[in-house]
Amino acid sequence: MTSTDPRPPGRGVPSMLDLVRLSPRPLFPPGGEALYRQIAVLTGMTEGTEVLDVGCGKAVTLEYFVREYGVHGSGIEADSRLVDEAVDRLRDRELGGRVQVQQAPADALPYRDEIFDVTVGEVGMTTGVDPAQAVRELVRVTRPGGAVVLVQLVWLAPVDPRRRALLGEHLGVQPRILVEWKRLLREAGVGDLHTEDWSDPETAFRPGGVKPFPDFAELFSLSEKIGILRRAWSRWGWAGVRSVLAREREVHRLLTKERILGLDLLKGVKEEVASSAPDPEPEAELEASPEPSTADPEPRDTRGLPLFSPESP
Repeated sequence: MTSTDPRPPGRGVPSMLDLVRLSPRPLFPPGGEALYRQIAVLTGMTEGTEVLDVGCGKAVTLEYFVREYGVHGSGIEADSRLVDEAVDRLRDRELGGRVQVQQAPADALPYRDEIFDVTVGEVGMTTGVDPAQAVRELVRVTRPGGAVVLVQLVWLAPVDPRRRALLGEHLGVQPRILVEWKRLLREAGVGDLHTEDWSDPETAFRPGGVKPFPDFAELFSLSEKIGILRRAWSRWGWAGVRSVLAREREVHRLLTKERILGLDLLKGVKEEVASSAPDPEPEAELEASPEPSTADPEPRDTRGLPLFSPESP
């Protein structure tokens, strides 16, 4: 199976994203509530803002945006089980009319062009799809001048192919280095890029001591872990559960001691497309005027791999 093929349900080995999503307790994605509050501030969410969240899982972040900022939320999730859980949960909370969640792949969004004010690509957006095509789809459905946001894992340093494959398979997503995420956005027509490092527990944007992606063992109580593993067993069997738990120690070492993976927020603006229609007042062009701007686009960041600040003890 290639990295861009969706994982057949009931087969294979569960990733850590799969296991976390099996939790009956609604959880914010990596970064927590503080990160999504920052997204709302950066994009200027207000009453009636049309927001699309791709890779929305159980729609925890969409619920937050709707409750706190009064937006109209739409969510896309590839896993039909998570969609069903999200719909049931939102109905119980009487938000069914303000949030719509449906199943679809991130690389083929079921929307017409340019209808959302803000689009957000979650960490889970890259599961089973080509990240470049997923970014293009995200930009396609954003209106010109609208905000495009990515919350994605980034490699902090060169990683050998074996470890990269191990981590990608274990996490269930496809990290890239920061300059690659920037390139994908620029090539899709997004400018005015702004990035923030959300990897350091002591970042200025987050309350002290909150990890961006805590260990599976730290997220849940013993009873919750037993429940999750039982649900995993029913879907993947004991072989799959044993495999992912056996890799836990190695991946924990790579993430915490070698510090090769981080979390970044990227926000940009979909650029306006110049109209090809004739000028309705051609007489105005008789006046002396400068040639249309041919300024070079924003130069690509070629400074190398960014390194995050050291973690606090």
